[in-house]
Amino acid sequence: MAAANKFNQFVEDVAEKVHNLQSDTLKVMLTNTAPIATNAVQADIAEIAAANGYTAGGTQSVQASSAQVSGTYKLVLADVTYTASAGSIGPFRYPVLYNDTPTSPADPLILFWDYGASITLTDGNSFTVDFSATNGVLTLA
Repeated sequence: MAAANKFNQFVEDVAEKVHNLQSDTLKVMLTNTAPIATNAVQADIAEIAAANGYTAGGTQSVQASSAQVSGTYKLVLADVTYTASAGSIGPFRYPVLYNDTPTSPADPLILFWDYGASITLTDGNSFTVDFSATNGVLTLA
């Protein structure tokens, strides 16, 4: 998987109790427009059109584990897979992880990944945002 890039606001949001990464609904949405570190909420991102197996707002990624060991917290999420059906999905280049639970601020951003080139899924093909079960999506130390 491509390297994760954090949104600057995520650091403040963690410090100010915006996120409960163990129980909040975390989603992955797709965009073909480069996110920037200063984006703060989902509305700042130009999401791809909902169609052919892609739902507006993206897909939930279920927490596999959320734990602290020796002062380091690790969040592990289940992979998210998109499959094109009855047409294409995309193009997209950037999966974006955000928190769908908070209402103020609404839908704060967490991380994004740059796959280096735009991807278009043709009918029947799939793309998996592969979160490492070993390394987790993020660690806080």
